[in-house]
Amino acid sequence: MLESGAAVARAALADVGADGVGEHLGVTAEDEVSATHHFACTMSGYRGWQWAVVVAAVTGSSAVTVSESALLPGPDALIAPEWLPWDQRVQPGDLSPGDLLAPAPDDPRLVPGFAATGDPEIDDVAYESGLGRRQVLSLEGRLDAAQRWYDGDYGPNSDMAKSAPSICGLCGFFTPLAGALHGVFGVCCNSMSADGHVVHFSYGCGAHSDVAAPTGMGSPAFEPFDDAAIELVEIEPRAAVEAPVEAAPAE
Repeated sequence: MLESGAAVARAALADVGADGVGEHLGVTAEDEVSATHHFACTMSGYRGWQWAVVVAAVTGSSAVTVSESALLPGPDALIAPEWLPWDQRVQPGDLSPGDLLAPAPDDPRLVPGFAATGDPEIDDVAYESGLGRRQVLSLEGRLDAAQRWYDGDYGPNSDMAKSAPSICGLCGFFTPLAGALHGVFGVCCNSMSADGHVVHFSYGCGAHSDVAAPTGMGSPAFEPFDDAAIELVEIEPRAAVEAPVEAAPAE
């Protein structure tokens, strides 16, 4: 029964024009009357895939019929990763000139702002408060950005910050942000450091405005040579050794 089922399954693949049908890999019972026969796929680019043919037979009958066939990935098959919607695939840094990236309609990082009134005295104050824009950052949006900047390359736990002589909050090149993030983040204005980047108050680098140039001669990376730190030992001269006198040759 198994041999006839395998033969019928292979013949069914030939009938549908299946390419690359290799050796019979085995059969898996689906229920009391049906089973699936598996054949290796030898087509280029389908390593580990299998041709599967479901056959069925009525109990007590020797007649085998084909239910369906398909090319399926085996346990070691190379398959594409799970599909993700585009908005989940886009990562920071993917945006290039000319691209448009609209926020989601229910983006939790944004909340509605308030329309302008037409009164300059009111609108100027409202705009400074963020009320003149259609949408403004929500609390979640601010916390999300703050956590991302805190954990980033310009946060207080970065290698640069740990080796810095002081913090950005005490640096003349540090310009605080406006709004709720004013007390924690700012922008670096030092072209030789994190110029234009948002930095944490406790971030720091070696180009701090209060860094003093090293004094003294030589390289600041090495201690100067100090003669006084060396013990001078006086070595007595060796006694002169007289050279042996050669006898004059006999005449």
